[in-house]
Amino acid sequence: MRGGFAVSLHDVAPTTWSACERLLALTDALRLPVTLLVVPHFHGGTRADLDPGFVRVLRDRVARGDETVLHGYFREDRGGRARSPGDWFARRLYTDSEGEFAALDADAATDLVARGRAVFAAAGLAPAGFVAPAWLMSEASVAVLGASGLRYAATRDALIDLPSGRRIAAPSLVYSTRARWRRNLSRAWNAARLATLDGAPRIRAALHPADAGHAAVLADWERLLGRLARERHGVLESSWLGATG
Repeated sequence: MRGGFAVSLHDVAPTTWSACERLLALTDALRLPVTLLVVPHFHGGTRADLDPGFVRVLRDRVARGDETVLHGYFREDRGGRARSPGDWFARRLYTDSEGEFAALDADAATDLVARGRAVFAAAGLAPAGFVAPAWLMSEASVAVLGASGLRYAATRDALIDLPSGRRIAAPSLVYSTRARWRRNLSRAWNAARLATLDGAPRIRAALHPADAGHAAVLADWERLLGRLARERHGVLESSWLGATG
């Protein structure tokens, strides 16, 4: 085996669960553990802890070997206007105004993290860590997370051991599905990136509910996950925190 790989399922919420199930069918067929990135109050809809069926299925998934991670709170960027062209690109083009923690100050980040953890506690779940929507975090958000008592946070290409600040390289494969040209580019990008990461000790596969709405993307994930499962050990994201840098 060449190393490890971890599967994360983003944007897990009551309103996205039917799409999540289609993606989990792929991982379950390969008997892979999954890191479930749960949005406590997805776009202001049904709060996660107030849906008994959703809470029950999350607890069942954890009991069988998955883990849950706090994935923002609303998954909506409410941080005001972009302050620079780079800020606009990251918050409006790279992600469709869903980079919730991209521009937050310390007070706002502290509030949302606390509210998210309260929802997890009410559901009887303990988050293994924190992943910001679209992996975008302001400096103030990173500082808040460092003092939060959570075990880890993540960027697109690394895990951050929050108690120590140590970064662990863990690059991600991911699809952008908002337009056909994005889907086609993503297929080529993931194939090329996987080739360059052949010797990497850690790789992450980042699945999103929107992926389930496109047959070609689902088929590509089935192929990629099958290849990774043949060549690498499937693990949970948090299992890498004990690894050396």
